[in-house]
Amino acid sequence: MPAYLDHASTTPLHPAARAALLAALDDGWADPARLYREGRRARMLLDAARESVAGVLGARADEVSFCASGTFAAHQAVLGTAAGRRRAGDLVLVSAVEHSSVLHAADRHERSGGRVRQLPVDVHGRVDPAGCAPPPGTALVSVQHANHEVGTVQPVAAVAEITHAAGVPLHTDAAMTVGRVPVDVRVLGADLLTASAHKFGGPPGVGILVVRAGTRWANPMPADEREHGRAAGFPNLPAIVATATALHAQAGELAAERDRLGALTAELRARLPALVDDVELLGDPDPAGRLPHLVAFSCLYVAGEALLGELDRAGIAVSSGSSCASDALTPSHVLVAMGALTHGNIRVSFGRDSSAADLAALLDALPGTVAGIRERAGVVGL
Repeated sequence: MPAYLDHASTTPLHPAARAALLAALDDGWADPARLYREGRRARMLLDAARESVAGVLGARADEVSFCASGTFAAHQAVLGTAAGRRRAGDLVLVSAVEHSSVLHAADRHERSGGRVRQLPVDVHGRVDPAGCAPPPGTALVSVQHANHEVGTVQPVAAVAEITHAAGVPLHTDAAMTVGRVPVDVRVLGADLLTASAHKFGGPPGVGILVVRAGTRWANPMPADEREHGRAAGFPNLPAIVATATALHAQAGELAAERDRLGALTAELRARLPALVDDVELLGDPDPAGRLPHLVAFSCLYVAGEALLGELDRAGIAVSSGSSCASDALTPSHVLVAMGALTHGNIRVSFGRDSSAADLAALLDALPGTVAGIRERAGVVGL
């Protein structure tokens, strides 16, 4: 693929993570719960990976659990806290722009007899911390760290102050930020944090669940003694080791990559309106209020699926609409909540392998592609 620009969906394995994965396949195959030599070796690798991830995220090692995916981690965070705090209340507050994993968990809670309320957002997709004040009977508030479709960073620390004043824990889905921007659970004030390895150069199939000490949490699934009782099943130790290695490597590259990718997104946002008529840039216009590697925009009179297909034929991979439900052919719930144009939506996201040549390829292809689609639709000159 000449220009892979969908790193917010998934990103290639970091070279350091690849090396760690291959090594751990040989050294970490045994059961880390066993006391014989091979098991002790596996346990050392697992403990070291946990310590490494905890160090990057500002958590204690015993607060970090590894599970099968970021989606499962989000499910456990929401449903586990609701279960653990059922005596405090049954109301779960979620922002209207949460990832589907959080919204699906909230739906499950509601179908089980609990209550759910969505928190509105502004035109940039950001919640108002004052509007996140939990009423009596609230079990949990969940506000993502940054939006997965438009890149808007949420005021999580301010929300945490408000929820904690009411004695209510806060979960933040940090899948879009871990490995991309500095993330310290203590600075954010979140009681629960979730992330996904394949978003930052780790392998697929590993989720990170942080449950801070003192947070009431009860496993909503059948009990299992592994991972502090928060995730069931035999751990994929080689993938966990690769996850920790990728996160550590990304942390070392963070500042340089943030500046480099920020320059690419700034150029795209600056040039796009001059190249394409009737285009709406999405997310916060202030660079400090959005992710450095992601740009989302909508083109009037253009179907997002058609635009995606034409760019694919030009050798450019981007995503369209809701990143987790693009095959559903329904409007993005994020864009609907923002009051933004839901047609012709494109998300461009850069990664460590992205270059200025990738951006140039997109900028070269986009104007003619949009014009061709509009012409075939009979909307030229409108």
